[in-house]
Amino acid sequence: MAIDTDAIREHIRGILEALGDDPDREGLRDTPDRVARMYEEVFEGMNYSNHEIAAMFDKTFEDRMDFTENTQDMVLVKDIDIFSYCEHHLALMYDMKVSVAYLPHGRVIGLSKIARIADMVGKRLQLQERIGADIAEILQEILGNDDVAVILEGTHSCMTARGIKKAAATTRTYTLRGKFREDPGLQMRIASASGNGIG
Repeated sequence: MAIDTDAIREHIRGILEALGDDPDREGLRDTPDRVARMYEEVFEGMNYSNHEIAAMFDKTFEDRMDFTENTQDMVLVKDIDIFSYCEHHLALMYDMKVSVAYLPHGRVIGLSKIARIADMVGKRLQLQERIGADIAEILQEILGNDDVAVILEGTHSCMTARGIKKAAATTRTYTLRGKFREDPGLQMRIASASGNGIG
């Protein structure tokens, strides 16, 4: 599904009029076009399903280390910066840090691919909880196993700039799949390694 920039321009012009301003004045004349181009960029992820994003970044490597059933070697990438927009108010979710862990089971994914997946998933109208679930789902498909964990911490302008206006409030979410959901020892390892306590 392609983003309809013509419709965005039209609707942004209508919003400016609804706010009581003149969309033809010098400062606003190009605003509908600027917003349309910005939305095309910041909502790029809406063009793709999770399955399509998995296909886009499906680059894994066989790792010849001895992965026995009891091995719990873990890969952790932390502090991936992303931003997103809350679907409830179209408000910015910012200062977002993503930490992703997985158990390789003989296959590893390129580290930059994890950051690209997180970035693309953020470029949608989102909930923070869903961002974690989407990242986990995509990695499960690419890696072919369920043992994935995603921790996010972020600030929501719908809480900091309007309504309750609590500027210091942050939200932390945990998405635990496979052994990360079942094994308290793994939960402690990822909490310690990522610097984000679970519980």
